[in-house]
Amino acid sequence: MYLYRAVDSDGNTIDFYLSESRDKQTAKRFFKKALATSHVYKPRVITVDKNPAYPVVIQELKEEKRMPEGIQIRQVKYLNNMVEQDHRFIKKRVRSMLGLKSFRTATYILSGIEAMHMIKKKQVHQRVKSAQNQKEFIHKLFGLAS
Repeated sequence: MYLYRAVDSDGNTIDFYLSESRDKQTAKRFFKKALATSHVYKPRVITVDKNPAYPVVIQELKEEKRMPEGIQIRQVKYLNNMVEQDHRFIKKRVRSMLGLKSFRTATYILSGIEAMHMIKKKQVHQRVKSAQNQKEFIHKLFGLAS
């Protein structure tokens, strides 16, 4: 299993995606999902690890006009520290559980951890004050039908 994560320069979680594999198709699916997020307009720089699929996927997305032109791509080992620092909270939880056994369970647990971490980082918008709006926010995070 592989957890894709997108974090902005302030440390706010943009999006996350759990995949059973780490290949070109899942990377492309994640980038589409992260770029379609409502609060992401046009990133200035995308920092990724050394996965060779990323430059290929990014080029394909630019050709399909799904990613704006002029975005700088950085594949430098130590520049993705923001993502790694945000990821440590998940590692801390998962280690204490001795890992995740099934993909379905991992999806549910990681979605819950991410949601609570986003709330802790005060990423919940002011309009989510009412109980009904909180319910809709949680349903959106977990991909549930409202």
